[in-house]
Amino acid sequence: MLERSRTRRRVTTSPHARPASSINLLYCGDQNMRDGLLISVLSLTKHTSTPLHVFVLTAHVSTQTREFLALQESDVEAVRELITEHNAQGSLTLIDITDLFEAQPPTANMQTRFTPLCMLRLYADQLSAIPDRLLYLDTDIVCHKPFEQFYNQNLDGVELAAVLDYYGRWFFRQRYSHMLPDYFNSGVLLLNMAEIRRTGLFARCRDMCENKWMFMPDQSALNKCVRSKVIASHRFNDQRRFHSNTVFQHFTTSFRFFPLFHAVSVKPWQVEEVHSTLHLHEYDDLLEEFQQQRSQRLTGIDVESNTERIIEDE
Repeated sequence: MLERSRTRRRVTTSPHARPASSINLLYCGDQNMRDGLLISVLSLTKHTSTPLHVFVLTAHVSTQTREFLALQESDVEAVRELITEHNAQGSLTLIDITDLFEAQPPTANMQTRFTPLCMLRLYADQLSAIPDRLLYLDTDIVCHKPFEQFYNQNLDGVELAAVLDYYGRWFFRQRYSHMLPDYFNSGVLLLNMAEIRRTGLFARCRDMCENKWMFMPDQSALNKCVRSKVIASHRFNDQRRFHSNTVFQHFTTSFRFFPLFHAVSVKPWQVEEVHSTLHLHEYDDLLEEFQQQRSQRLTGIDVESNTERIIEDE
């Protein structure tokens, strides 16, 4: 039987709390996340001068129909340089957790429409390198405004802070003891890792993903297993469209009803579609810089490959 969840519905910052001396961030994925990681981190550097400590969890995962290749150090070097150029005290740590994943794979959810790599964050509690306060972001999250109010909020006695899921809040409710929506989106999560380790939240989520099929496995498991959470304003995870007060915009699938009902799924690295489909130009400077950085990275790969071919020919 699930325990009753305690929900706090306001971001609160202690008047005596000092801003964090650094910001810890978590991303997860395989080699396909390179563009998203670059854009997301680049956007963060525009809205804080505080050092960023980025942790990237990756793994080599094979299913019956797909293979996901783990990120290599060369894949994240451009992002690491970006972080240290922003602030010399910043860092990027790439952690391959293939062994942890294989020790307890999410067996019941390896063939869903969502990549198994989205469940890598559920293994973070087993890593000693992961700090007690951690901001998890999907790689389709773009920062639009300063976010340290969200990061520095009071997490005493709660496992995480999140934003309600735009669509799911109307259809899913984890606790029926109150009428307010409580189903949150897991694309932006401020994690109290000390509390998560104490309560075993991620361990319970891993068990659920291993044994029970779910449509959105990790998000569903987190919603079902969480015992205490903060529900923050939509502006910290705007999922449907951009607003002037948006702090984090989530480029997730949304739905439009005119002229005909249809789904819209555009990612920030699909620059032309951001303009033509979403009619969004708020991030033009950011996306132009991303394209320049990406071009430099690809040029570097081509140069390295040509050098290797020349050496082989000799």
